[in-house]
Amino acid sequence: MARLQLDLPADQFCYSTHLTVRVTEINSANHLANDAMISMISEARARFLYEFGSVGDQVEGLGIIVTDLATMYRNEAHARDQLLFEVGVMDFNKYGGDIIFRITRPQDSALIAMAKSGFVFFDYQQKKVKAMPAGFADRFPKVNWID
Repeated sequence: MARLQLDLPADQFCYSTHLTVRVTEINSANHLANDAMISMISEARARFLYEFGSVGDQVEGLGIIVTDLATMYRNEAHARDQLLFEVGVMDFNKYGGDIIFRITRPQDSALIAMAKSGFVFFDYQQKKVKAMPAGFADRFPKVNWID
């Protein structure tokens, strides 16, 4: 099986936040567990969206649904490690795009992981996918659009 490769453009990262690995997020191999990393990515995504205009789980009255997540691990993280989550967006389309993450440990500059999470905008009352609000897209003028 081919290995996953994520090529994330450095100029698309526009937000960063720190999260600390808790003891409860360590697995039996004594490093950060996969499910805990996914939770940390979700927290970084929520902070990013809040910074760029979400109100609760809504952006301009629409929800955001994660459609997929790809994560590429490069190094272990351990309890009490402080991790830097750099977050950005890329590959916008009519209904959403990708939120990207570069996770490093500033203490030694180690790249811990990279991730890419697809998303779409969703109207929960109508139960259907909706077009990306122009106000959201306008916050990211450097993002390429794809069909």
